[in-house]
Amino acid sequence: MTKKERYQIVLDYFEKNIPNAQTELQYTNPFQLLVAVILSAQCTDVRVNQTTPAIFKKYPNVQALAKATFDELFPLVKSISYPNNKTKHLIGMANMLIEKFGAEVPMTVNELVQLPGVGRKTANVITSVIDEQPNMAVDTHVFRVSARLGLTTKATTPLAAEKQLIQYIPKHLIHKAHHWLILHGRYTCLARNPKCSSCGLTAVCLYYQKQAKLNAKAANN
Repeated sequence: MTKKERYQIVLDYFEKNIPNAQTELQYTNPFQLLVAVILSAQCTDVRVNQTTPAIFKKYPNVQALAKATFDELFPLVKSISYPNNKTKHLIGMANMLIEKFGAEVPMTVNELVQLPGVGRKTANVITSVIDEQPNMAVDTHVFRVSARLGLTTKATTPLAAEKQLIQYIPKHLIHKAHHWLILHGRYTCLARNPKCSSCGLTAVCLYYQKQAKLNAKAANN
């Protein structure tokens, strides 16, 4: 099976089974999504969605958040992982948006990564979700699933995985493929106990084939 054929099988499967995949973070505008994605680093979307309503109520826009003090914002963020840093990042992000970007969330990766708390992954999420740009955010789910399915080969870093994925996924599908891989990793291809019995991609999954060989070898011993 060629790499191109492997990608086609995987993309066709997701297109059929998860046609309307989208982020599970709850937001109503780019500013809210940016706040949510900053908070989501090493934290579940469920926890973020439990936390953001109170933040958005008290700080409904960039201007309001920019005026927040650490002591005012921290209690609303403290249930999130790394609350000290994220509180500082949110306030710094809001101030930079006003000072440098006219209080608007920029829509290029190069501009977004200038903001406190925003790395390449976060910038890729914002631009792909809001503007459907062909940017692939590689989190732990995407990294794991793409390797197991053989979509990436010897990719030792998120950036290496990103480059391989965007090389083979058609541009118009990249923003959707990001969510497909995340959702598959979150609900089916789990890190410790993947639900291979309910997965429709075992025919092309390198991880599954490897496990099948190990199980067969164990059974013969």
